[in-house]
Amino acid sequence: MCSETAKPSSPVDALPSEDKIEIYYWMRLTRTVDDRCHTLFKQGKLPGSIFSQLGHEATSVGSAYALDADDLIAPLHRDLGSYLVRGMSPGRIFAQYMGRVGAPSRGRDANSHGLGDLSLNIIGYVSHLPQSIAVALGGAMAFQYRGEKRVALTYFGDGSSSEGGCHETLNLAAVLQAPIVFILENNQYAYSTPAKHQYAIENLADRAAGYGMPGVIVDGNAVGAVWNATRAAVDNARAGKGPTLIECKTMRMAGHAVHDPADYVPKELLKEWAKRDPLDLFEKRLREEGILSDTADREIRERVGREVDAGVAWAEASPWPDPDTVTDGVYA
Repeated sequence: MCSETAKPSSPVDALPSEDKIEIYYWMRLTRTVDDRCHTLFKQGKLPGSIFSQLGHEATSVGSAYALDADDLIAPLHRDLGSYLVRGMSPGRIFAQYMGRVGAPSRGRDANSHGLGDLSLNIIGYVSHLPQSIAVALGGAMAFQYRGEKRVALTYFGDGSSSEGGCHETLNLAAVLQAPIVFILENNQYAYSTPAKHQYAIENLADRAAGYGMPGVIVDGNAVGAVWNATRAAVDNARAGKGPTLIECKTMRMAGHAVHDPADYVPKELLKEWAKRDPLDLFEKRLREEGILSDTADREIRERVGREVDAGVAWAEASPWPDPDTVTDGVYA
């Protein structure tokens, strides 16, 4: 148990080259799916709203890649990479936004709220943040009760970290020494409220000591640092050493949702963070290490393009839901 904030080092160096290439593929796929969603929205093919995860690729992919297949994950609206890594196909994601039967919610939600799929160990998020983390803790408590060596991982943002439900969940997780990892995505803005108007401390991970769990700060734009910290936390949780709070410092590079132009964000701030684009940073690193060649990069981009095109076609071919089934699956 840590009383001070930890800062992990030596990201992804221990990973084999094929894992690094796979992480790059997932990040590239995440960025391409996100871009295509914006294109489809502008074409009028998405009746709902979309939440861009531009700038969050390293956090979502790096953390999800650190889990084992049987572990549970509860992502949020800016964790597209987590859904993809855990097995959610691009086609099902597009169908979700299109409100088609092929979506996880079977056409009952033209938004990312219904993206849960328990067959993939993915819990769909609760729109009223941070209530999803309490659900994820419930999963971790179930693993603990049944004696299963499984771990739950969930996400919340800097804004929702100020909510009572967040403090209650973190406190209970520490008391129970539950096998859960909390990823705090500090992307500088809670909708339109900047961090300086949300809290008076420098690092939100410093709060972890008050709950009685380790607090870790990582560069949320460095996928290796995210993977390294998350894997260590997952290993600790699986070994019965309790929860960890990981603060990933990043930047939301678009508005809260597609309707929000984010005029309240200083353009200079976005320009500075754009220089640290997580996908560009990882591509540069792989090239410097001699792992990613021009040929390999082209093959990955072409593969991603084919998969995204096929996903859009599959989603558009998926039928609209039958109105007679509107009450199916409604329990309250």
